[in-house]
Amino acid sequence: MISIQKCSDTAIIVLHEIYGVNQHMQYICKLLSEYDFDVFCPNLLEQEMAFDYSEEEKAYRNFMEDLGFEDTLVKIKNLLLGIREKYKNVYLIGFSVGATVAWLCSEEKLVDGIIGYYGSRIRNYMELSPQCPTLLIFPDEEKSFKVNELVAVLDGKQNVEVHQFSGQHGFSDPFSSKYNEQSAKKAFMEMLNYIKK
Repeated sequence: MISIQKCSDTAIIVLHEIYGVNQHMQYICKLLSEYDFDVFCPNLLEQEMAFDYSEEEKAYRNFMEDLGFEDTLVKIKNLLLGIREKYKNVYLIGFSVGATVAWLCSEEKLVDGIIGYYGSRIRNYMELSPQCPTLLIFPDEEKSFKVNELVAVLDGKQNVEVHQFSGQHGFSDPFSSKYNEQSAKKAFMEMLNYIKK
C-alpha cells in the first residue's frame, strides 16, 4: 500500500485499475500529496508486482475471477472504517474498476465524496443512488459501450456530476499509449476543485 502522510485533516484513498499499484498510481498519489492531502493506495491485488499494460486480458481476468467487485468493496469498507474517525474528510478516487468500487461505496455515509475516472462497469450498478457528492469523469470514446448513453443517465441522478473529456479509456495515465495530456490536466483540475469545494 502507498501511504503518504502530510498531517492533513483530509484523506484520499486511491483505488487502482486492474493492473495494480503501478507507475500511474504512484504518480497520482505523489501528485495529490503535493496538495497536502494524506494519500493511501491499497494494493487490492495482494501481489507485489503490478501487471504490465501488455497483460490487459490477464489482469482483467485476475480481477474479475479472483477479486471481483463485491469482495473488493468489503476490503475498501474495512479500510474506510479504520481511518474514518482520524479525518475530517475522506474521499475515494478510483480509476476504471477502482471507479466502480468507489461508486459502490457512495451508497453509504463512509465517505465525503467520490471521484471516478472511466468507471465503465458503473453501468452494471445503475440502480444505486449516491449518498455523497459524486464526480464521474469519462472519455468521449469507449470500446465496450456507448459512453454518451451512460453519461446521459448518470447526469440525471441526484448528487452526481458527470464530465466528459477527449480521449479513450486511460486518457489520464501518462504511462499509457492512450494518454491525452490536455484532457488529463483538465480532469485533474476538475477533480481538485471538486475536493476543495
